[in-house]
Amino acid sequence: MAKKQAPPPSTDGAPAGKSKLKLIILGAVVLLLAIGLSVGATWFLMKKDAGSEEDEATPAAAEATPGKQPAVYEVLMPAFVVNYRHNGRQRYMQTTVALMSRDQAALDALKEHMPVLRNQLVMLFSSQDFAALATPVGKEMLRQQATASVQELAQKETGKVAIEQVLFTNFVLQ
Repeated sequence: MAKKQAPPPSTDGAPAGKSKLKLIILGAVVLLLAIGLSVGATWFLMKKDAGSEEDEATPAAAEATPGKQPAVYEVLMPAFVVNYRHNGRQRYMQTTVALMSRDQAALDALKEHMPVLRNQLVMLFSSQDFAALATPVGKEMLRQQATASVQELAQKETGKVAIEQVLFTNFVLQ
């Protein structure tokens, strides 16, 4: 039986394991440095491009809508709760509605007719199909119908379309 011989000692004086560890650490540092540089360069270039687009878009937006007022919101509280009979079970919808307008005076004039507006929305919500409301398309259709209904009421009662949009800020089906 022959005895195994030990490997010859390295000529550089350092064990082979330590040189591999140094090589791995050096590779990791280079990799992290490359990642950091690429992220930094991307961020710098994206910020530079966004700044130039803002500079170009700002005058165009100002020219396109010179008299556009900031949006004013009126949240209708309490939330609307409507019950449905669906597949033999009692179901509920709870939704919080916000009215978006650009004319505070017209919105204030519409507040005088809030009982009529709330009644109209309750009747609209209760006439919907529960299964259709469970889909995003059904919710959007209901929002558009509510917007048209409120705009029609505002036109009839105040003489102008005071509401730009009806928004659902909370929508729960159970």
